[in-house]
Amino acid sequence: MNKKIKVLRSKFKEYNIDGYIVPKNDDYFTEYSKINRLKIISNFSGSAGIAIILKNKNYLFTDGRYSIQSQIESGDNFKIVSIEKILNCSIIKNLTLGVDPKVFTYSQIKRYFLKNNKIKFIEKNLIDEIKKQKINDAFSFFSLKKNITGESKFSKLNKISKYLKKVKSDYIFISAPENVAWILNIRGKDSPNSPIPNSRLIISKSKNIYLFSKLKKCKELIKKKIIQSNQFVDINKFSEKISNLKGKKFIIDKDTCSIFFENIIKSKFKIVERNDPTYHWKAIKNKVEIANMKKVHILDGVAITKFIYWIKNINKKKISEVDAQIKLEKFRRMNKTFLYPSFDTIAGTGGNGAIVHYRAKKENCKIINKKDIFLCDSGGQYKYGTTDVTRTICFSETSKNIKDIFTKVLKGHIAVACANLNKYDTGKRIDKRARKFLKDSNLDYAHGTGHGVGFFLNVHEGPQSISKLNNIKIKEGMILSNEPGYYKKNQFGIRIENLVVVKKVKGKLMFENLTLAPIEKDLINFKLLTQQEQNYLFRYHLDVYGKISKHLNLKERKWLASYI
Repeated sequence: MNKKIKVLRSKFKEYNIDGYIVPKNDDYFTEYSKINRLKIISNFSGSAGIAIILKNKNYLFTDGRYSIQSQIESGDNFKIVSIEKILNCSIIKNLTLGVDPKVFTYSQIKRYFLKNNKIKFIEKNLIDEIKKQKINDAFSFFSLKKNITGESKFSKLNKISKYLKKVKSDYIFISAPENVAWILNIRGKDSPNSPIPNSRLIISKSKNIYLFSKLKKCKELIKKKIIQSNQFVDINKFSEKISNLKGKKFIIDKDTCSIFFENIIKSKFKIVERNDPTYHWKAIKNKVEIANMKKVHILDGVAITKFIYWIKNINKKKISEVDAQIKLEKFRRMNKTFLYPSFDTIAGTGGNGAIVHYRAKKENCKIINKKDIFLCDSGGQYKYGTTDVTRTICFSETSKNIKDIFTKVLKGHIAVACANLNKYDTGKRIDKRARKFLKDSNLDYAHGTGHGVGFFLNVHEGPQSISKLNNIKIKEGMILSNEPGYYKKNQFGIRIENLVVVKKVKGKLMFENLTLAPIEKDLINFKLLTQQEQNYLFRYHLDVYGKISKHLNLKERKWLASYI
């Protein structure tokens, strides 16, 4: 039994609870955080999950991406359950469950737990009581100029002011730090993989702003007059500030405003629950943001292409999955505008490739077997842009079965890339195109086909996505990933991922590829491709060659030309 679980259970009597709930998110509801309480208690390192620790049993709820990984990492101490089954928590009934009100929203509690259980709010986080979080957060926030963001903060505050007047509300509470970042054109270093500034913001209909954070983080912004000193409020004085504000109505975002902050606001104001409109505005990138994203994708494409050439043609040594990801990062670091990975690289050979969000570790990773296929999903944060790309690579002749499956994944990838977005205007409709060719053979994959991507922000960003349930309209300027795949447990994983931007040509909405890296031709059964699909592949590789070849050496250029 995990010692930390024993310590946690020893606190149940003190707080008069039958169990304790631990989500993946931190107090800011960010995906990639320096604090990972879920991993501390369960050893699970995936990006989504909820643990419930009871007196005699433990449950870990997660989704299809992590069915294998969660079993490996947490199966000894936790019963692994599909996340869908947590709805109204039907497998756990009539218990008093403790939660930290800073890491849950009321909508989460209502959706998951209230029907069958009693919830008790505990002001102290019990995982922090077991293991104190040590975080170096002595980093200053920094501002981005208009020539990088394409829109001033004043323009964005005008939008919010108009919105507040339209819905007849006095204030809005921006609880998601990525939305604060977008509105004020600031960034920070509070996430290991995103330039997130851990902060919150109140905006009034008259455009008064109050930025809540720690003074040491905001000193540079005040010094450079990005914000005025009277616009900064220490996060610990949130309650005091709320009590001094005048007005009646407050908008909060039901998905990122914690119970803790909602309780403070509703002690004085009438709460209007809406989704933060910033998500929709932020999702539609302007011309400057798109131009910057295109620049960084050329740099990223060069690094990826050099890596693929190296691992397929140059490297003669036996290397591990970790060696491969270190080498890939070295290729990215050859460019001075590269900052750090946009998420932890997924580098899986053979059966490890079937673990959708696999993370190789030095102590237990595999040597890359040249007879297996190798899946590598990686991305970068650059000045100024965010990338995410997956390539599946082979090193020797592969079985017809694997080639056929890879080709069906590729056909789905091309069907998404070529979709008429006037007709297929939601993620739900596009997702069906991606799966069609696999489903014809009774095959499928347990993750969405694509996620939204931020501009020099989070690599996963809503509200748009390409998935079975997403009904958000696809609009010009949105950036998404296009990443169908297939996974055979203990044998192999296949995924092909490009980022795409929505553009309008003569009134027709379509995707344009941002990612510039070759797609593994040695895994394609060309007999399964139509002439139009072959033409797409030719044009894609011609575009890749045209945009990145001048940054390659002669041997790399010659090799890349063979894809055309």
